[in-house]
Amino acid sequence: MIQSYPHLLASATAAVTAADTLFAAARRGVAALVAPAKGGGPGGIDPDLFESKQLAAHGLAWLGTYVQGLRQLSEWARRLDERGAFGAVEAAIVRLGFTEYLSQMVGGIPISQCEIIRPADMGVASWELNAFLTDPAVAVLIDGQGLESLRLELARQVVDGRFGDFGLDDETLTLMGDQFTRFAEAEVLPHAHDWHLKDQLIPLPVVEKMAELGVFGLTIPEEFGGLGLGKMSMCLASEILSRAYIGIGSLGTRSEIAGELIRIGGTLAQKERWLPKIAAGEILPTAVFTEPNTGSDLGSLRTRAVRDGDVYRVTGAKTWITHGSRSDLMTLLVRTDPHSTGYAGLSMLLAEKPRGTEADPFPAAGMQGGEIGVLGYRGMKEYEIGFDGFEVPAANLLGEVEGQGFKQLMETFESARIQTGARATGVAQYAMELGALYARDRKQFGKALLAFPRVHAKIAMMAVETMIARQLTYFAAREKDGGHRCDIEAGMAKLLAARVAWSNADCALQIHGGNGYAQEYAISRVLCDARILSVFEGAAEIQAMVIARGLLGRRGN
Repeated sequence: MIQSYPHLLASATAAVTAADTLFAAARRGVAALVAPAKGGGPGGIDPDLFESKQLAAHGLAWLGTYVQGLRQLSEWARRLDERGAFGAVEAAIVRLGFTEYLSQMVGGIPISQCEIIRPADMGVASWELNAFLTDPAVAVLIDGQGLESLRLELARQVVDGRFGDFGLDDETLTLMGDQFTRFAEAEVLPHAHDWHLKDQLIPLPVVEKMAELGVFGLTIPEEFGGLGLGKMSMCLASEILSRAYIGIGSLGTRSEIAGELIRIGGTLAQKERWLPKIAAGEILPTAVFTEPNTGSDLGSLRTRAVRDGDVYRVTGAKTWITHGSRSDLMTLLVRTDPHSTGYAGLSMLLAEKPRGTEADPFPAAGMQGGEIGVLGYRGMKEYEIGFDGFEVPAANLLGEVEGQGFKQLMETFESARIQTGARATGVAQYAMELGALYARDRKQFGKALLAFPRVHAKIAMMAVETMIARQLTYFAAREKDGGHRCDIEAGMAKLLAARVAWSNADCALQIHGGNGYAQEYAISRVLCDARILSVFEGAAEIQAMVIARGLLGRRGN
């Protein structure tokens, strides 16, 4: 049975307070393991202990993410209720979401397919856990009695296209979302699976239509040719376009990353030169950061750039360069100080290049490379690139000051992770829709698959977790738009949404049965696309590490 709406909303609010108390206990427990009074490193964290106690530390990140996810779900429900938009679908999402996440916080949170974190692993005492369990709001919400009918009803609503009010609370964003949805439905969804199966680049006419919609200049200031909107606009665009095809949703983020780097770190002349062209889609950028032996360890970056008069000569190897061949501009992270170690001495170059072709992907002197075949996340293609004396004008050093590259890159990471959370939410949304429609249409043993409890339970939980991921991502975007530091919140959005995308895709494929494994069905593509989301923009393990450090260093918990 679902509670009356006022009681449900009150219970949700109270349960978040109880969850905060449980998190505080876990934080104390983990701090005792990794940050003794005389530890070394930031915030008193002993780096050796932090590494040896990874399960506990990373578990704290996941617990904190769950608590923040429930908080944002509760806030979403409150806002909807204030404007009279909190209905049966939204109430079911809140009830099922709180029941599941509160239960996992007690019994174990899956931080990967084969790792479970429990309160005791984080040093939570039995009396602290018991206090959480006996909290009146938690006790009511954790009780799963009567929820089977609620799962079935929510799944039926999903089948009918009712996923819950997104809670945009902004007419401009709503109109923009409608515009992007019409474009995605007409220009992308009918063709996306064919592009994937043929491993084709997104057709340029589609890219040009994206430029006309303003996708590439959403957050670029108006004085530099953009629309001057906030991160919520890019968040919404990324989600809606990624629902249609992750390659389309990710194409806009190439311009967003480059635009943010130049907007924050560039000189006025660099902004005036590059930003209008990026906003108009005249220039397609790509990010060139990763190296074959570094991965997430950018401090070990070895590609070097040596100043020679009015140019830098670049030598080294880069890999996993998305849209590398057809791009016009590389944001290229290099080491300009050969005597430096770690992050010191890294610089960002704005490196122009001619567009490549299939026959000659890198026609510029001093660079060569080839395509990396991938399971999914197609449409832009991935490349490895070797540089041997490749020339970049010295005037194209971002900010015209050496040694600022890592700092400049870090200033974009909040936005990048918010975008990835949005892209993952879009993928999760489409996976849910595919699973629900198949469950409606496929008949087995004389009835639709939807009628079976383990099918409609999957669909209901897909709807719940997709909304939690969405609201957590929107929260991070709004914090960014408000000028607040949101590195932890952005990381949480990315961490959870990536898991939800993979879970939804996996469950939707399971609903399809053997047909889901056939390439002709779209869910096979969505599964491949979903898997990359917990790897790029900071692997889930790296993301959990960053979040945990932030939570342990944050005052007042």
